[in-house]
Amino acid sequence: MAYVALYRKFRPPVFDDVKGQDHIVTTLKNQIKSDRIGHAYLFCGTRGTGKTSVAKILARAVNCENPQDGSPCGECPTCKAIESGAAMGNVIEIDAASNNGVDNIREIIDEISYSPTVGKYKVYIIDEVHMLSTGAFNALLKSLEEPPSYVIFILATTEVQKIPITILSRCQRYDFHRITIDTIADRLREVVDKEGIKVEDKALRYVAKAADGSMRDSLSLLDQCIAFNYGEELTYDRVLGVLGAVDTEVFGRLFSYLIKQDVSSALNLLSEIVIQGRELSQFVSDFIWYLRNLMLVSTSDNMEDAVDMSTDNLNSLKELAKNSDIDTIMRYIRVFSELSQSLRFAAQKRILIEVALIRLCKPQMDETSDALLDRIRILEQRSEEMDGVLGGIKSGQIVVNAQGAGASVGVGAAVGAGAGTIGAAQRTKVLESAVAEDVKRVVNDWGRILVQMPNPMRTYMEKAVLSQGNDNKLFIVLDNKERVAKYNEDPGKEELSAVIDGIIGKHVDFEMRYADRNQPMEEQYVSLNNIHFDIVTEEDEEMPDFPEELTMQENGASQDGNVSQENLTPQEGNLSQESQTSQGENVAQESQSSQDRNVSQENQFSEAVNMSQENLNSSEENHLSNGFEEDVSIRQSEVGDSSEGSMEEAIPQGEDTFEEFENSGGDIISGLSEDEYYAGMAQDYVAYDEQQAMDEENAFEENDHDDD
Repeated sequence: MAYVALYRKFRPPVFDDVKGQDHIVTTLKNQIKSDRIGHAYLFCGTRGTGKTSVAKILARAVNCENPQDGSPCGECPTCKAIESGAAMGNVIEIDAASNNGVDNIREIIDEISYSPTVGKYKVYIIDEVHMLSTGAFNALLKSLEEPPSYVIFILATTEVQKIPITILSRCQRYDFHRITIDTIADRLREVVDKEGIKVEDKALRYVAKAADGSMRDSLSLLDQCIAFNYGEELTYDRVLGVLGAVDTEVFGRLFSYLIKQDVSSALNLLSEIVIQGRELSQFVSDFIWYLRNLMLVSTSDNMEDAVDMSTDNLNSLKELAKNSDIDTIMRYIRVFSELSQSLRFAAQKRILIEVALIRLCKPQMDETSDALLDRIRILEQRSEEMDGVLGGIKSGQIVVNAQGAGASVGVGAAVGAGAGTIGAAQRTKVLESAVAEDVKRVVNDWGRILVQMPNPMRTYMEKAVLSQGNDNKLFIVLDNKERVAKYNEDPGKEELSAVIDGIIGKHVDFEMRYADRNQPMEEQYVSLNNIHFDIVTEEDEEMPDFPEELTMQENGASQDGNVSQENLTPQEGNLSQESQTSQGENVAQESQSSQDRNVSQENQFSEAVNMSQENLNSSEENHLSNGFEEDVSIRQSEVGDSSEGSMEEAIPQGEDTFEEFENSGGDIISGLSEDEYYAGMAQDYVAYDEQQAMDEENAFEENDHDDD
C-alpha cells in the first residue's frame, strides 16, 4: 500500500477527535441529536484548523443510520460508502478555485432537483468558496436561500471578507479558531506514540509552535522531520536543522546586542546564522514574534497565557524586558516588519538584514522620530549610570582604592542603583597632570616602560621616537599610520596611558604622531631618545662634593697664573688685559646663566660653556651633551687669574705639604675635617663667582663706553 501522509492518515473520523474547536463541535452535535439541522453552513478560519474535516464528519453524521452522540457510527453501510468515496450521490466536494463560473453553479442547480438514492441528505461541500465569481455568487443565491429539504450546502473559506453579504446572511457562520500550541503538541504526541517514533517533548513543542496554529501544518512538519531523521530519535537540535530555524536563545542575544548598540556582535551573529544555512525570511519572522512576546511581557506581568513559551524562556524574557522600554521594542518591531515585506522580493536578503541591524544600532543615522526617541533613551540610560556611580561614591557604597587600581563596593552596601550600575567596571584614580620634568622622566625611563608593556604594544613601541611639542606634550612618533590611529583612540590610548602613568606616577599627556618614512626623522621631529636628562628632586638637592684631584688642579692653575703674570711684556700685558676682559665677559655671562639654572633646574652643574660668544649660545642649546670637565677648566682659569684668591691661602703649597694634607684627611693648618673643608671651599667659590662677575661686567661696560 502506498504511503499516506500523516495529516491524511490521522484525519479525525468523529467529532470527538477534532481538537481545539469545541464550540463548533458541541453545536453541530446538538443539532444532529435534536434533528435541527440547517440547510447552509459557512465554515471560515485559517488554514489547517479543521474546516474540511468537520464538513466531512457532518456529511456522514446526517446520513448515518445509527449516529452515536451526534457523531457517525462508522459501521453502517452509508458511513462506509461515504468514507470510501463510493456514495458519490450523497456527498459532492467541489473546488471553487477551479469551478468558479456561472456554468458550474448551473450544474449544481440542475443536480439538486434529484433526491439522493442512498441516505437522507445530499451534501455539497464547496471549498475555497471565496474564489467564486460575482455572477456565480448571484446564481447561487436562490438555491442557497430555498434549497430542497434533502440538500445541505457547506461552504468553506479562509477569506471570509470576500464573501458577499447576501451569501453570509443565508448561512450559519462558524469561525474556526487557531489551535493552541499545547493542543497541537498533545495531538502530535498521540500520533508519534501510535507510529512508534521517539521524539523529545521540546522538539514536538517547537514543531507545534512553527505550525502557527495549524494542525495540518504541524503534522506535515513532523512528517518531514521524521523522514530526515529516519530510524533515529528526533531531538530539538535536529528539528531546528530541518526547519532552518534558530533557537530562542539566539533571539535573546540579538536583542541584547541591539540594546547595547553592539554592531559588530550583531553582524557576527547574523553571519553565524547564514553559515548554519538558516532561512533568513523565517529568521526575521521568528524574531518579530519574539519581539511581540517581549512587548507583551514589558506591558504587563500577567501575560503568561498570551505568550506561548516554556517557563525558562519566559523568565529570560522578563529579564530582558527590565532593561528595555516599550517604545524601543515597538520601533524594532516596525523596522523588522518593513524588512519582512522587503525580503519577499529581495535577491540579497542578507544585505537588507545587515542594513536594518546597523540602523537599529546607530540611531543617529536615522532621522525619524523613533530614532530620536531611541537616542534620548541611550542618553538617559548613560546619565542614570553616572548618577548611580556618583551616588555610590558619595554614600560610601563604592570605595576607590588608594592605589587607583579599581573600585569596590563596601561590605554593607545594599544592591541599589549605584552598586548595581557599576557592576564590574574598573574605576582608576585621577592622577596629577605631568609637567615638563615628568616628560623628561618618561624619556629616561622609556626602557622600563617598554618592559611593562604587553605584546604586541611593546613590539610597536620599540621603534617609536620620543619628541616634545611647544606645550610640553609628549610626542610618540611612529612610521605606521594604522598603529598611530590605534593608539590615538581608545581603547589603545587608554592601555598605553595606563602603562606610562603607572611608571611615572602622574598622568602624562601624550599624542601619537606619524613620521613619513621617505623623509629623514630629524627634519620632521626632534628625537629625545638619545638624550639623558639629569632629574634632581627636592630630596636630592644639596651641594656636590669636590674631588681632591680638582683641588690639586686649581692650586696648580693658580701658581701658573702668577708666574705668567710676572713675565709678560707690556704688549703682551695689553693682550692679556683684553683677553682677561673678554674672559671676564664670558665669565659674567656664564655666572648669570648659572644663577638662572640654579633657580629653574634645581642647581644642576651640567651646562657647558665655550670661550667665544658664538660657542656659548650653541652650548646653551646643547648643554646636556658637554661634560663636567669644561666647567671645571673655566673655574680653574678664574682662580689662576686672581692674585688674591682665598683658595690659595686655604690650601698649602708644595708637594710634601699637600701629601701631608691628603694623608691627614683634612686641612693641616686649620684642622678642619674633609667634609667641613669642602663645604667652606664651595661657599667661598660661589661668593667669588658673584663678585668677579659684577666687577668684570662693570669693566666691560666702561670699555664699551670708551670705544664708542
